[in-house]
Amino acid sequence: MPELDKESTVARIVAENPSLARVFQKHGIDYCCHGDVTVPEACQEARLDPEAVFGELEAVLGSSTAAAETKPSQLSDTALIAHIVERHHGYLRRALPYVLPVMAKVAQVHASRDAKLERLEEAVRSLAANLVPHLAEEEEVLFPMLLSRARNPTAVKASMAKMREEHLAVGALLAQVRKLTDGFAVPEWGCNTYRVLMGELEELEADILRHVHLENHVLAPRFEAIAAGRYSPSRSPETKA
Repeated sequence: MPELDKESTVARIVAENPSLARVFQKHGIDYCCHGDVTVPEACQEARLDPEAVFGELEAVLGSSTAAAETKPSQLSDTALIAHIVERHHGYLRRALPYVLPVMAKVAQVHASRDAKLERLEEAVRSLAANLVPHLAEEEEVLFPMLLSRARNPTAVKASMAKMREEHLAVGALLAQVRKLTDGFAVPEWGCNTYRVLMGELEELEADILRHVHLENHVLAPRFEAIAAGRYSPSRSPETKA
């Protein structure tokens, strides 16, 4: 079983062991946009016992699922981008058209019981409105530029900064959704549709967090280093000259 480096940041821990993301998500620890802190630092802010969290992390790390999981940090640049598009962009393009009408139905039926549902619907719609053009821009502009042999280091640096800024906006909306749902809790009066919605929103959060983490802490550092002349991105054989 691999050992857990207790001095690593939460972002690095997830980059090296993606399956551990579920523990941080469970406790509402941001390993994406604000992941450059250690586990004890994150626990102090969240008022959690770091040793208990380390115990959960080590339990997952010792599981067969973690051992068999592909580590995106070990993928070539081309394979990493393909993974992001196929796994995460593909998921969002399937999930968002399904979640939005379910959200609208729950808000329409139950807003009289819980006024927060109207704000929740607004947050979910804002999340979709931010994500859909973001996916298109990445696929049509950003990713082709990153894989181009003629890429400009200054343009890469600016594009990575813009991507990170957009991720901050998405992260803020995810935090708002989690707060408005009380951590995706289903009230006693919640119907089956309500229950389905909470499950879908929690899954949506999990996938977006992993998506943003990959781009912020695996993809971006590779290409940001180009501008400083410290790194030459790897390519799969089919993309070499």
